[in-house]
Amino acid sequence: MENLVEEVAATPGGENIRACIQCGVCTGTCPVAGEMEYPPRKIIALIRAEMRDEVLSSSSMWYCLSCYMCTVRCPRGVKPTELAHALESLATEHGFRIKRTRTPAMYRSFVNSIRGNGRVHELGMMLRFYLSIMPDLLANPLATIKMLPLGLKLWLHKRMPLLPKKVEGKEDLSRIIQRFREVRGAQ
Repeated sequence: MENLVEEVAATPGGENIRACIQCGVCTGTCPVAGEMEYPPRKIIALIRAEMRDEVLSSSSMWYCLSCYMCTVRCPRGVKPTELAHALESLATEHGFRIKRTRTPAMYRSFVNSIRGNGRVHELGMMLRFYLSIMPDLLANPLATIKMLPLGLKLWLHKRMPLLPKKVEGKEDLSRIIQRFREVRGAQ
């Protein structure tokens, strides 16, 4: 297994990891650093310390809002926002299940919807998402019930069709996704 710094640097978005000087500007400007298990500066320190499991199983990167405030203010061009997305990709690729956030489950549902339909089918995506987080739903069924009025409004205004629309070139998109995964070394 290659070392974590090399793996992150080889992942799109993580190329500048070695340029970090640990100044803390990224963490100081991040609007959700307080919600993260490890703020951006700490994540980079953990990557350098080769703490693979701690980094890839943390919820930190999934809390990134992609506001790019950290990227704009970084004096060394590290691009912490893109680094967060690189870590999301690595965590997904290596099969890490992340606690304290449902974002990875939403991400998988979104990608599977596109892969299967050629575009997002909102109802199918949300059903897949809710089925994947079923234990959480059973623990708090009111949270799901509160979403029903919104779903009904979307359906009534034809913003959430029951069946996915046919998309031309769906097979081409599947081939593009497959080729991308081959290049990245994923299955």
